[in-house]
Amino acid sequence: MSTTLEAPSDTVELVVPHGGTLVDRVVTGADAEALRDRAASLPTVTLTDTQAADLEMIAVGAMSPLTGFLGQADYTSVLEDVRLADGTVWSLPITLRVHEDVAGDEVALLSPEGQPLAVLQVTERYTADKEREAELVYGTTEEAHPGVAILYAQGDTILAGPIQVFDFQPNLFGDYLQTPRETRAAMEANGWATAVGFQTRNPVHRAHEYILKTSLEIVDGLLLHPLVGRTKDGDIPADVRMRCYEVLIDNYFPADRVHLAAFPAAMRYAGPREAVFHALTRKNYGCSHFIVGRDHAGVGSYYTTYEAQEFISQFSQLELGMTILKYEHSFFCTKCEGMGSAKTCPHGAEDHVFLSGTKVREMLGQGIKPPVQFSRPEVAEVLINEYTKQG
Repeated sequence: MSTTLEAPSDTVELVVPHGGTLVDRVVTGADAEALRDRAASLPTVTLTDTQAADLEMIAVGAMSPLTGFLGQADYTSVLEDVRLADGTVWSLPITLRVHEDVAGDEVALLSPEGQPLAVLQVTERYTADKEREAELVYGTTEEAHPGVAILYAQGDTILAGPIQVFDFQPNLFGDYLQTPRETRAAMEANGWATAVGFQTRNPVHRAHEYILKTSLEIVDGLLLHPLVGRTKDGDIPADVRMRCYEVLIDNYFPADRVHLAAFPAAMRYAGPREAVFHALTRKNYGCSHFIVGRDHAGVGSYYTTYEAQEFISQFSQLELGMTILKYEHSFFCTKCEGMGSAKTCPHGAEDHVFLSGTKVREMLGQGIKPPVQFSRPEVAEVLINEYTKQG
């Protein structure tokens, strides 16, 4: 059931979860065993990687105020108005599309490997045009877009309703995989009243470090929250990225002002709409502020450099319930002898240290560390070990 988050009176007051309550759809103890037994006799749906990630995010409250997969009224409102039917800002249609409809008021939900995880109370069955969804959510109907390809691969029938989860897929990230309640407890233990969230699916280089430290000047702490769910082919594996974050924090950040945790969401590459989603979910994890940088959640050339910042600006701080920090592209300037951006540096591109992703991967594959103005040597060492191992 959904529960209201109430901070103890002797702790700091963190930002209120999205929609006002922190959802909890996890069943434990004897109730979980009873639900598991009931699931064994129900028709089943095997989830995709993305759907399994959505299930976990809903269950632990990361997608508050959602208590299950969206019904048709909410789905339509999200597509057309970027809001749930009740007016709450929400940007992505979290749906359960299946290839074949299953009978009954309840269905058991299985992991991609066939492990029973949850029971869905089916309140609606409906269909919706995939191409229209692709156009409105991703801005394209091209299957070359990885998010669109995932959408097209799903079924035509949509099952909606609240979920109850009695088990989760194996946790590959140990103590780093934390629920919103756990990250909030860590923030309270550190005495933070405000925290900035940072979404990443890549190792943090010096430009990222610059905006993180700039943000830390105005808040109590940082939630470094790398996405560890499904990403596209070619992205650096999540376990390698986690090691990069560990060495960066150990050497270049004050330990009591940074909290590293894993974000179990799957990547959709929905650009502007996913930026809103990343912000609102981080509010549920306790963040009062969220960073939206250049080409947030983008892929290829589908979105312009600052389209995500422009899109999220349509919502007021009151509507979002948090503060959005927007940063331009940052770099090391050899004349300024430090990090900066177009807002702070008057010099030209010839004075800025910039390396393309292709060039960086080429250097790492050859065992060459990028210049220290681009990447911390400790981070580069982790990546070199990975790239040379692959080679």
